[in-house]
Amino acid sequence: MQHLLRNKIINTLLCICILHSVSFAQNDIELNLPDHDYQQFHFGISLGTNRAYYHFNFTPRFFDPANNDSVLVVESLQSTGINLAWLVNMRLSEHFDLRTYPLNLVFTEKAFQYRLKYPDRFAKEDTVTTRKVQGITMALPFQVKFSSDRINNFKVYMLGGGKLEYDFAANAGEKNTEKQIKLNKFDYGIEAGVGFHFYFPVFVFSPEIKLGWGFKNVHQQDPNLKFSNVIDQIKSRTITLSLIVE
Repeated sequence: MQHLLRNKIINTLLCICILHSVSFAQNDIELNLPDHDYQQFHFGISLGTNRAYYHFNFTPRFFDPANNDSVLVVESLQSTGINLAWLVNMRLSEHFDLRTYPLNLVFTEKAFQYRLKYPDRFAKEDTVTTRKVQGITMALPFQVKFSSDRINNFKVYMLGGGKLEYDFAANAGEKNTEKQIKLNKFDYGIEAGVGFHFYFPVFVFSPEIKLGWGFKNVHQQDPNLKFSNVIDQIKSRTITLSLIVE
């Protein structure tokens, strides 16, 4: 379902860009929404898809054959998620805006792949074993947007800022996590990206891509779990493609 939505978003983006490019080729260009950028506040909705993975730091146990006799390799598999958000934009000056998403839901599936030396066949383990954790995250970003001058019905912008995240589905407090890895609910980090405004008669359409880096260690280490005791820190990394309508 998620890969179909991702393909649909990309195809829609390409079609709109082509149509808008054709409109630029016309001799008589009508300026759409000329007062849009001068409004103190304006709002929008965002639909996006993301690719998420994790950056690992390992414990000394992972590199010590005397203590680690099972886990040989740990990898984070890239997973696809969906973003749904409500945008609030405040104009600061001609080229700068402050943006936030007071309602921003991110649905993901986090996957960890382990290569085991001695898999437990009774626990349905294999030499290559994958552990998955579902994620339902409420994110609160604060971004500063720098925009270029408007060229007819087109504008380029860059953005950067920080974000707070709370994962409702994180399992750090669960007792029975033998088949999972423990992740904390809170995270924070920074993000940066680039986008394009296309001005239509009744709305502004903005495809946007941004990168996110998590700073907090979201791993709650458990020395009793072989899938956890070889990992020290886990930090999130994301790439997000969004389609915004204002």
